[in-house]
Amino acid sequence: MILHTSKSLTLFTPEAINGLDAVFLDTGISAGFPSPAEDFKEERLSLDRELIKNKEATFFARVSGQSMIGAGLDDNDLLVIDKGLEPENNKIAVCFLDGEFTVKRLKVDKDEVWLQPENPNYPIIKITSENDFIIWGIVTNVIKKV
Repeated sequence: MILHTSKSLTLFTPEAINGLDAVFLDTGISAGFPSPAEDFKEERLSLDRELIKNKEATFFARVSGQSMIGAGLDDNDLLVIDKGLEPENNKIAVCFLDGEFTVKRLKVDKDEVWLQPENPNYPIIKITSENDFIIWGIVTNVIKKV
C-alpha cells in the first residue's frame, strides 16, 4: 500500500504474506571458486523476519535520485525504515523537510543538525528553526535489484 509519493521517495507500508518463506541454502555461496553442493543445509527463510525487527514501526520507501549514491543508495532501491529507532549522528535517516521527504545522513553536533548527502553534487542542508523538520525514521536495510 502506497502512503506517500514525493520527488525523492515513495513510502509503502509492509504487507505480511503468510506462507511465502523462500528456500535458504546455508552453504555460504562462494564468490571465488565454486564449492561442492553436496553438503548444503536447506532451511526456510522469511525476509520479513530478517529485515523487519519492529513490524508496527517499519515502512518501505523507494529511492528516487542520486544524492545518496556514495552510501550505496541508488535510484529505485527499496529502503527498509524503522520509525522506532532513535536518530543518531551518522545514521541514514528519512526526514520530512519543508513538505518533502528526503533521505540523508544525519550529522548532529550539540544542538545543530545537518543533512549530509553522499554525493558531492548535492549541498549539505543545515536545519534551522525556520524549517518544518521531522526525522521520520532510520534506514535499516537496502534492497537492490541486480
